[in-house]
Amino acid sequence: MSLRSPDKSMRPFTPLRTGLNLRANRALDVAQVGVARHWLALANMGLAAVIVLSIVAPLLGSVGLVAEASPIYQAYYAICHQWPFRAFFLFGPSATYDAQAIAAIAGPAEIWTFVGNDATGFKMALCERDLAIFASALLMGSVYSRLRPRLSPPSVLLYLLLLIPIALDGFTQLPSWRESTWELRVSTGAITGIATVWLLFPYLDILANQTILASVGWEHAAPDS
Repeated sequence: MSLRSPDKSMRPFTPLRTGLNLRANRALDVAQVGVARHWLALANMGLAAVIVLSIVAPLLGSVGLVAEASPIYQAYYAICHQWPFRAFFLFGPSATYDAQAIAAIAGPAEIWTFVGNDATGFKMALCERDLAIFASALLMGSVYSRLRPRLSPPSVLLYLLLLIPIALDGFTQLPSWRESTWELRVSTGAITGIATVWLLFPYLDILANQTILASVGWEHAAPDS
C-alpha cells in the first residue's frame, strides 16, 4: 500500500500565521463593535451626506462645473430616476418645471435626462419624493437619537397603513390616470421616510446591543449615538 504525502492544507499554521490571524480577527471584532456602538451616528451621517451631495451637484453646475457635477448625477441614478420634471431646480428662476416645459427648453430627447443650464438652474440629484424620504429619515433619525429608550417601533400593520399614501400617489400615475404634484410627492415621501426609520431603527438598536454583548471585552457596554 502506497503512502500519500500529507495534505499541505491540513498542516498546522506557523506561529507567524497564527498571530496574524488572531490580530486580524481582533481587528474585525473591534471594528464590528465600533460600528455597533456608533451605528446611529453613522446612519444619520450617511443620510446627511446623500442630501448634501444632491445639492452639491446643482451647485457645481451653477458655477460652470457641469463636468464635475456629472459623476454625482450618474452615481445617484443607482437610487433615484432623477426625472427633471419631478425634481427641484436650484439657482434658477423656478424650482419646478413640468414635462412640457422641459421638452420646450431642452427638446423631447432630453426630457428624462436634462440636468439644467444657466437659464433654468440645475436640478437636484434626487427627485422631489426621494429628497423628502431622505430628509424626513434624517429628521426622524435625529429625533430617535433623543427618544431611543422610549420609542418603540410601530406594528407592521401600522407601517403598511403609513405606506398607503405613497403607493396611491405613485401607482395611480403609472396608467396615466393623473400627474402628481410636488406637494403630494414631498408629503407622501416624508411620511414614508419617517415611518421607515421609526420601524427599522429600534430593531437596529437591538442588533447593535446583541453584537456588543456578544463581543469579548464589551459585555456590559451600551451603544452610543
